[in-house]
Amino acid sequence: MLIVNEEPLEYDEGMTVADVLKKRNYIWRMLAVWVNGQFVQRGTYDKTPVPDGAEVKVIHQIAGG
Repeated sequence: MLIVNEEPLEYDEGMTVADVLKKRNYIWRMLAVWVNGQFVQRGTYDKTPVPDGAEVKVIHQIAGG
């Protein structure tokens, strides 16, 4: 089980950040992601593993002017 933005998400063996985003249907282009408090670079989402029991934070970045 994972915690994504304070809500539970079923864990699948071998999950990556990209898998978590897809399962939660986070489709925004500008996201900031942390796994267990560590920032994840945008270009590495499909290569960054998410361990079972992890806490994932996803924030949609908004630009304004």
